[in-house]
Amino acid sequence: MTTRILVPMDDSPNAFRTIDFIISCFKPDCKITLFSVLPDTATLCDMTSPELTPYFVSQQSSFCQLELKKRELVNEALNRAKNALRDAGFDPFYIEIKIQKKKEGVARDIVKEAGKGYQVIVMGRRGLSSVQQFLMGSVSQKVINSVRDISVVIAN
Repeated sequence: MTTRILVPMDDSPNAFRTIDFIISCFKPDCKITLFSVLPDTATLCDMTSPELTPYFVSQQSSFCQLELKKRELVNEALNRAKNALRDAGFDPFYIEIKIQKKKEGVARDIVKEAGKGYQVIVMGRRGLSSVQQFLMGSVSQKVINSVRDISVVIAN
């Protein structure tokens, strides 16, 4: 049976360390899904209510442009990751890129995707301080605490 690996990613250097880890630790016959969850900002970008603050209205276009740029950066990052895996001998036919809008929360969306037949989740550790991790937890901690019957590997 071919191992199905879910790789939650963004455009951070930490995400690329995860790809390096996969290249060094997994056989190239794996099926890999490079998965990213992006905020759904369409509602904010389409708002035209007279109740909006003047400041928000003046900055709305800039905000929406930043979100569009973030989507482009994530798409480029996932394609770079796919190319790195391909260059390391992984079959591009078995590497899927999946970007979705946030539905329930980043960690919950990752867990929901993981329930679709993956055997392993390989993800990076976030760069939160120990105080931040204590107060709100990281995405990786939330995923570890939520998945059942799926191995989770945290690449450093």
